Amino acid sequence: MMRSTLISALSCVLVLSSAATSGATEEQPLLGFDAAASFAQRQLEQRFDANLDPANLRAWLERLAANPHHVGSPWGSSNAEFIAGLLRSWGYETTIEEFQVLFPTPKLRHLEMVAPTRFTAALSEPALAQDHTSGQTAEQLPVYNAYSVDGDVTGELVYVNYGVPEDYEELAEHGIDVKGRIIIARYGGSWRGIKPKVAAEHGAIGCIIYSDPRDDGYFEGESYPKGGFRSATGAQRGSVANMPLYPGDPLTPGVGATTDAKRLPLDETPTLTKIPVLPISYADAQPLLEALGGPVAPEKWRGALPITYHLGPGPAQVHLQLAFDWSLKPIRDVIAKLPGGDLPDQWVLRGNHHDAWVNGAADPTSGLVALLEEARSVAQLARDGWKPRRTIVYCAWDGEEPGLLGSVEWAEAHAAELGEKAVAYINSDSNSRGFLGVGGSHSLEPFINQVGRDVPDPEKGISVLERLRAKRILDAKPEEREKLRAEHDLIIEPLGSGSDYTPFLQHLGVAVLNVGFGGEGEYGQYHSIYDSIDHFERFMDPDFSYGIALAKLGGRAVLRLADAAVLPLDPGALASQLAAYRDEVKKLADTKREEAAERGRLLADGTYTAVADPTKAFVAPQAQDPVPYLNFAPLDNAIAGLAASVKAYREAAAKADPGRLAPERQGALDAVFIASERALTSDEGLQGRPWFRNLIYAPGFYTGYDVKTLPGVREAIEQRRWADVETQELRVADVLAAYAAQVDRATALLGE
Repeated sequence: MMRSTLISALSCVLVLSSAATSGATEEQPLLGFDAAASFAQRQLEQRFDANLDPANLRAWLERLAANPHHVGSPWGSSNAEFIAGLLRSWGYETTIEEFQVLFPTPKLRHLEMVAPTRFTAALSEPALAQDHTSGQTAEQLPVYNAYSVDGDVTGELVYVNYGVPEDYEELAEHGIDVKGRIIIARYGGSWRGIKPKVAAEHGAIGCIIYSDPRDDGYFEGESYPKGGFRSATGAQRGSVANMPLYPGDPLTPGVGATTDAKRLPLDETPTLTKIPVLPISYADAQPLLEALGGPVAPEKWRGALPITYHLGPGPAQVHLQLAFDWSLKPIRDVIAKLPGGDLPDQWVLRGNHHDAWVNGAADPTSGLVALLEEARSVAQLARDGWKPRRTIVYCAWDGEEPGLLGSVEWAEAHAAELGEKAVAYINSDSNSRGFLGVGGSHSLEPFINQVGRDVPDPEKGISVLERLRAKRILDAKPEEREKLRAEHDLIIEPLGSGSDYTPFLQHLGVAVLNVGFGGEGEYGQYHSIYDSIDHFERFMDPDFSYGIALAKLGGRAVLRLADAAVLPLDPGALASQLAAYRDEVKKLADTKREEAAERGRLLADGTYTAVADPTKAFVAPQAQDPVPYLNFAPLDNAIAGLAASVKAYREAAAKADPGRLAPERQGALDAVFIASERALTSDEGLQGRPWFRNLIYAPGFYTGYDVKTLPGVREAIEQRRWADVETQELRVADVLAAYAAQVDRATALLGE
């Protein structure tokens, strides 16, 4: 399709500027397109929509989730071949890239209470007549946590709530020490791998993680199979590797896990746990918790089991024994390319993983089949004569569940090429009925807002963006609602980790989006054998209408990024959010200062005093060092400098003439926008975890999935490393100066 030579960066910038004060309509130009090209693009998208068929999603989900397909499994390999065959048949240049990764599987699992009574945990999920794949026992991975070390330990049990650092502070106030003991934590509150990490730091010798019905079981609704929530015997598998150090294959940090890659010795691998870890169901957990004595758990620690929750330690004592097969397994990434015409060396990447812990109908197959239908419809446009300006790359990743293995190893193996060619990466994962969920690079915030306005919600008759806006207003505090109503664009969530966008955003400095729908499905079967076809088609997205909505959203994002005359990235959106993140770290420092002062006052006036009843005693906490004066000038100055660069950029855009921007100038602006994303990374990476190179977004060291913005500065304050705060500010200031320099180059190009 011919593209007007008048399409320019100016149209992108003007629409970005006007979007803050006026509602987007179909008549307004799309970001990166002029009016004429926008009209043609919307016609193309109407043809794309007309090709979509929910029957395909159903058929593919029933094929792909028909059997367990974990890493190294026969059905996983078969699925990779099936996906590749579809993509080839539609006209994509398709390959399967294989890597060899460490993926331990259980040889021995044993959990027994040895005092005050005896109880042996079943550690199994029974087959259900209402779930036709739940009986595939021979093919299922048993309930376990990948990357737990082997171990054989016996000790008193202590209940630690969610097992995050704050919970250990609460235990200390009760005079409870976990050293030499085994802890039991409930799922939630953080990523599961944080629980054994923090437990080991406090001297625990073993970790048990259970699913409490308050969080995803009968407290939320009817349990499976009557309803969709977790049943008493359902259990959550999952990785417990120390992924905040680095994701991917534990043996090959920073390099692709090819056959001949240099590998770490197993006993020198830093992301394995320090203590043995095992997940269990709440049927197996209840006898253990019921046998605990000691203080009654604080109210916010109490789950929904019909027992009184105690902290321990003891008198419950448990024996935990685990052993694993530590062999390498193959993973198979499916990579499919549709070459671009004008700009073949600019790549728009779109991905979803294909591996699962068991059958994985929701996680990940629901997102994968939407991606496949999206790719099929895009290919149909190409067969009908359309050709993208940029190359489109569809990716079906293997090994996401154990630790983003497929995407990380592929990104590491192709790092140099991706550094030159990757324009943006759009990710999805599991999908169901409900509200749009979107996070990513703030430079893509106006772009995905516009895309969301053009996708109708299948049930409500309004756009998926406006439905999300309504939810945010409804859920907000009364004093925040007027502000939300006044804002034209919704602020998207910054990203930490937990899916395959991680290597692109945080290692390579590529702009990313993570999209999907959810919130109204009854999803209590996460990582269990009951994440099945039967469960999905009853409780998640019965008519696959939200799968089609995801295909429309992802398809529009891919098509627009592929065809835009100039990449629709906006430096102003990032600059605005950086100021908000700066304010958050300042407030955090003030909070730490107030906490230290309050603790000092309570210690001085005798508020913390021991009492005779040991179930109610609080032990006086230690005094905290006072928070010193923290100089935030480096951060303030860097953000102010970037704001000035963005202001000049917008002023230059307002004066430019779109007819005077030649194609080579458009190409130069593309290069600037790509370089600006790379500028947010540092070769040295974050302190103590150099794989994470993005200094603006990272998973928290003690949260795992949840994001820490300005992570170096924020975590220095959280961990009371006062001497590091200004050092980390200076590092952030350097990358923001580099980002501002790219904005200045864009301003100069607009003014030439």
